[in-house]
Amino acid sequence: MASHTFEPIQQRQVRVWDVIVRLFHWSLVASVALAFLTEDARKLHEFFGYTMVGLIGLRLVWGLIGSHHARFASFVPGPRRLVSYLVDMARGRERRYLGHNPAGGAMVIALLAMLGAIGWTGYLMGTDAYFGDERLEDIHELLANILLVMIGLHVGGVILASLRHSENLVLAMITGQKRADDETTKH
Repeated sequence: MASHTFEPIQQRQVRVWDVIVRLFHWSLVASVALAFLTEDARKLHEFFGYTMVGLIGLRLVWGLIGSHHARFASFVPGPRRLVSYLVDMARGRERRYLGHNPAGGAMVIALLAMLGAIGWTGYLMGTDAYFGDERLEDIHELLANILLVMIGLHVGGVILASLRHSENLVLAMITGQKRADDETTKH
């Protein structure tokens, strides 16, 4: 009886996330986490908040001029495409995307908008007109709490997509590499 050794099939990897997207992503994660952790240290909190706003500005520019998968035009879904994808996802038959899937693309936009609103309210709280305004502070805190829920949904979506499509999306956001196209992949 012959013994057979099975070698894992090496799948071709392609670069999807460029260095700007990856640095932006992980720098934003760090800035948001540090802003939450330094809430009681006003100067540090402001520093990380302004860092976050600067990163958002960079991402907005890169979303217009960056590499293919970084551009908003490549991943911002219309309502019909988003709903169709969510229905397919609920049925367990969503397609794999090389870049952001429609739900991920919508979440990117929602997170950027929420972070922008948090940054704006934080900035206003430091102005003469709104300094000490408790309503604005309450709005800022509410937006930050909504952001936590959104982050949870984002992480949950990454885990679900990673499991469903047998790929480590966190590692892909570190290396920039994903498994090359197959018959179930959309660009």
